[in-house]
Amino acid sequence: MIDRNAETPPSLANPDLVSELLMGMRLYGMSYHRTQITPPFGIRFGTIEGRAQFHFVGRGPVYLRGPDDTLHTLETGDAVLLPRGGEHALLSEPDFQSQCITNFQARPLCRDVKEIIACSNEPDRQDDALIFSGCMEFDLGSMHPLVALMPDVMRVSTLLERYPEILPILDAMERETRGDRAGFAGILARLADVVSAFIVRSWVECGCGGSSGWVAALRDPRLGHVIAALHRDPGRDWTVAELARQMGSSRSVFAERFQTVTGMTPVRYLTELRMRLAAQWISREGLAIETAAHRLGYGSQAAFSRAFKRVIGKPPGALRAATPPPPRATAMDRAGSTPAI
Repeated sequence: MIDRNAETPPSLANPDLVSELLMGMRLYGMSYHRTQITPPFGIRFGTIEGRAQFHFVGRGPVYLRGPDDTLHTLETGDAVLLPRGGEHALLSEPDFQSQCITNFQARPLCRDVKEIIACSNEPDRQDDALIFSGCMEFDLGSMHPLVALMPDVMRVSTLLERYPEILPILDAMERETRGDRAGFAGILARLADVVSAFIVRSWVECGCGGSSGWVAALRDPRLGHVIAALHRDPGRDWTVAELARQMGSSRSVFAERFQTVTGMTPVRYLTELRMRLAAQWISREGLAIETAAHRLGYGSQAAFSRAFKRVIGKPPGALRAATPPPPRATAMDRAGSTPAI
């Protein structure tokens, strides 16, 4: 239920900068499940590290026990995003024992979408729960610091008063979840991506929950100008003196202010920004390691590889080797890509 008396959080002071940075944020749906199940039930999800999890309740209520063991009640038409995933469970009763989703028999509906039917023998039971779930990967690129600031559980119901345009999308998801119309599985997957994008963007526009640190830099007009310059041209050979001029202050004042607000030095921030972008280009776009190094201002591939391993935790070659080839495009894929935020 929406609390209409709740205080509206302040928006970011520099919406143009936020919009510019959000242009590079994408959500990639990896796999989805449509589940019809008769109570009592408990379904446990143990998502892969770095993957987000989305759930939509087509018929509820359903209880969500989050990664921190907090219990949330999800009503029919409610959607929730767990940006960092983590072990959690969907339950018909708060204390019901759960079993891993992989223990349920699933049949494929279309590419990346499977169906689980765990019902009694009675047909068309109206008390069966209907749930559509998606495992997603954030492609945040330069916006990577946002993930650590997000709450464990982000509910769409907290956004409806401020963003009523989400309602028709949720209504469409409810209809598609309940029906068996042609192509419903693919449509549900796309709508799940859109709703997840809405949740993330709305959280950013509402001030990121009052988070400090990196978000505080975006709220600071002069420091935000420096952040924007780094994100626009990460391959430039930036010096602290040049960045201080961007801010309009001395080197010492700039360096102290930057580290106080972001928690890192300008050099470290730029290095992490470059490596997050490089990881995106190498794993998602198939860019050659040498090309990525050159694009980000590295004259030596060895120096680039050392910096990459220090930030990402593995050398760029290992990331490329671990990245599966992109799947063949379907007719729906060719009609339009997953929406950017």
